[in-house]
Amino acid sequence: MRILVIEDETKTAAFLAKGLREAGFVVDLACDGEAGLVAARASRFNLLIVDVMLPNKDGWEVVAELRRDKIRTPILFLTARDSVRDRVKGLELGADDYLVKPFAFSELLARVRSVLRRAPERHVEHLRIDDLEIDMQRHKAVRSGVPLNLTPKEFLLLAHLVRSVGEVVSRAEIAERVWDIGFKTNTNVVDVVVRRLRAKVDDPFKTKLVHTIRGVGYVLKAH
Repeated sequence: MRILVIEDETKTAAFLAKGLREAGFVVDLACDGEAGLVAARASRFNLLIVDVMLPNKDGWEVVAELRRDKIRTPILFLTARDSVRDRVKGLELGADDYLVKPFAFSELLARVRSVLRRAPERHVEHLRIDDLEIDMQRHKAVRSGVPLNLTPKEFLLLAHLVRSVGEVVSRAEIAERVWDIGFKTNTNVVDVVVRRLRAKVDDPFKTKLVHTIRGVGYVLKAH
């Protein structure tokens, strides 16, 4: 397993590299955003660990550019910023997990292993409900013939709701299945992303598909 660590703090980078290598991983280092972007594009990695506050290009920019290039390598963000807004931004850009500094290395290692053992669901290539169609292979969603411009996490959330059509999906399940993160119960990240998904999937159309079950979660159904 090969990991690219994009971190400009020398001590932190050395600490991560040492610990990950002792855990059996092959580790490459990049000390700024631009160098990290070049490395991630040039070689195949199993995981990218990306600090948000980087010189030249920050972590947000690095991840946004990689996802625009259709590079789907799993990404773990490291940051000292712990607001809901920052979590939502990182996850919507396409990150798979988000770890706030300072952290124990044991927690980081657990997160790394969790992300790496996750396998994408590819049981069905096409999903459909009412006038909504999802192409899992191409990561595209269309409603009434109109392409939906979804972020990677919005797409995964929508796909999970369609797979569970007619069944109530709890916020905890969404957090676990879409991000594999056990969000604190007072965190409204899931609600924020669902609202953004609705703005794209439901608001422009007469029939609403995503429904709230108050105090429980969400359900996708046509009627």
